[in-house]
Amino acid sequence: MPTDSQFLILAQWFSPGYPVGAFSYSHGLEWAMTSDAVSTATEVQDWIATALRDGGGWSDALFLAAAYHAPHIDAVAQTDARCRAFAPSLERLRETDLQGAAFCQITRTVWPQTHPHGIPSKLTYPVAVGFAAKCCGLPLRATTTLYLHAFAANLVAAAQRLAPIGQSEAQACLHALAPLCRDIAEQTDDGDLARLSSTSFLADIAAMKHETQHSRIFRT
Repeated sequence: MPTDSQFLILAQWFSPGYPVGAFSYSHGLEWAMTSDAVSTATEVQDWIATALRDGGGWSDALFLAAAYHAPHIDAVAQTDARCRAFAPSLERLRETDLQGAAFCQITRTVWPQTHPHGIPSKLTYPVAVGFAAKCCGLPLRATTTLYLHAFAANLVAAAQRLAPIGQSEAQACLHALAPLCRDIAEQTDDGDLARLSSTSFLADIAAMKHETQHSRIFRT
């Protein structure tokens, strides 16, 4: 379990106010909702659960843990390169690249003492979080769990802006997804990238379709 000070750092990192721009990304959900592939609170929950269990959530958790366990900075760079290569679409690559760069910039500024050479200026988002968590001495399991919970919370918030899903439905959806975040964090603790997989095919297609969507609110 994290100490109080560790918990407060994680709460700050994954707060909606931490300036990584998470609010501007829908991870393909915007196309899914405007095309009526997803329209109800139940469908939103199922979509996000699939993204967590079989798509970006699972792979991000593994990349985060791999960066946390990396023995040296070159290994972190190799993990980062693999994370970029694993992005299934241009928008997914932009999403992880831009959020990661923003996370590196603000975290390097606020916690300059975390690493002898500082946090690199440009890492993909899960790799940046994993590396920074190790440098700050934060527990991996809690870091991954809260990362995934923030991922889910951002998509729930996006769904609220895109469709008539009320606050009560949205919070019930997020509450139902919380155990899955915890389970994935536990299952990916070893950071074994040999277990990388992605079978969230419709979510990947949605991200590709969003690249040419005429009218849109979100960047992905």
